Amino acid sequence: MKPSVVLIAPYSSYRLVPYLQAIEALDLLAIVVSQSRQMPISNRITGLHVDFAEAEQAFEKILAIAESCTVVAVIGSDDSTVALSARVAEALGLVHNDPDAVRYSRRKDLARDCLQKAGLRVPRFQCLSIRDALGNPDHSVGYPCVVKPVSLSGSRGVIRANTPEEFRLACARIQPILQAESLPDEEADRILIEQYIPGREYAFEGILQNGKMTRLILFDKPDPLEGPFFEETYYIMPSRLPEEQQQQVSDTVGLACAAYGLREGPVHAEVRLHEGQVWILEIAARTIGGQCARLLRFGTGRNLEELVVMYASGYHVELSEQDSAGGVLMIPIPRHGILRRVEGVMAALKIPYIEDLEISMREGYELVPLPEGDSYLGFIFARAPTADLAEQALREAHACLRIITTPILGMQQIAIPNADRASAV
Repeated sequence: MKPSVVLIAPYSSYRLVPYLQAIEALDLLAIVVSQSRQMPISNRITGLHVDFAEAEQAFEKILAIAESCTVVAVIGSDDSTVALSARVAEALGLVHNDPDAVRYSRRKDLARDCLQKAGLRVPRFQCLSIRDALGNPDHSVGYPCVVKPVSLSGSRGVIRANTPEEFRLACARIQPILQAESLPDEEADRILIEQYIPGREYAFEGILQNGKMTRLILFDKPDPLEGPFFEETYYIMPSRLPEEQQQQVSDTVGLACAAYGLREGPVHAEVRLHEGQVWILEIAARTIGGQCARLLRFGTGRNLEELVVMYASGYHVELSEQDSAGGVLMIPIPRHGILRRVEGVMAALKIPYIEDLEISMREGYELVPLPEGDSYLGFIFARAPTADLAEQALREAHACLRIITTPILGMQQIAIPNADRASAV
């Protein structure tokens, strides 16, 4: 029987198809574990339906099917699945992270405690019940601050507040987001308040192998992310930071991973540089989200998912540096409404160095911007001789697009002062 890879993924994961392509390219079989009953099934893919909310039952079902296969790796694609994948890999004696270490990587409050105890640089922070915060806006962090759920990703529910009134409004906006999620009790009512750290933001992609960090790529985020919401837009590579500062980022991320206890697999980190120092914003024991992983082929010669599967399965990996630069724009959702059409796509594709443009949402889809939203309108990809040219191409292509929506009437609005928009809640 051919070796198999257990891939644990939400049915809506952007990463599912790239992982399956990587597994097939390596002539391995895939066991896809998801909560969806409509999973891809073929002679190379086995599907297993589980309920992620019933973690113990899911764990036992995966172990049972693994007994009939030669499993060489277990991979969790997203934040919601990395803890379960760590437990399964540990039980099977495969490459894995300690499940407690993975828990740090998806719980922002626990992560801050861990990094502070390890002596790493962290902003002032405090964790509160959102009900207490709504009743009393006094907290110890000061202003400006950033308010966020303790476990959601993709900047969802992350809001900057400059005054006690803005803090109260931010909490009022976050509360229904938490109520709409099926979160454990200790996450459903807790928010993290932390000091706002100014400075340019960067995204780090790396892979850990036996505790050793390999930096794959560092992305520039050229747009100022100052709030009140923190929407991801442009990722540009290679970074234009001096190599000394890039190494400083790598070293800091490596120290943070060691503090968590992470030793194996992909690492996605968000950092800020402020007054010459690296501040850790987030570290996740998974790959970058959305379609952004496609850029890794520009920088390493291999798809990111292929690298992850190879490392987890014990393959020897040779990375090759690429000469070209590239970038991606996660097309932001400008307003809440029903998508009618996106105009200007053909004009955007004619911009020099634009390689691809993908609109992910169909006509009639409800568009929900941050901080409530959890997806992008689509992605624009550029490949160019330099990072500057890649960024310029993406900005010109984005300027070609006209997003036509119709409003949804009768929705209550909670506005955050100084925000560009107010989304329905």
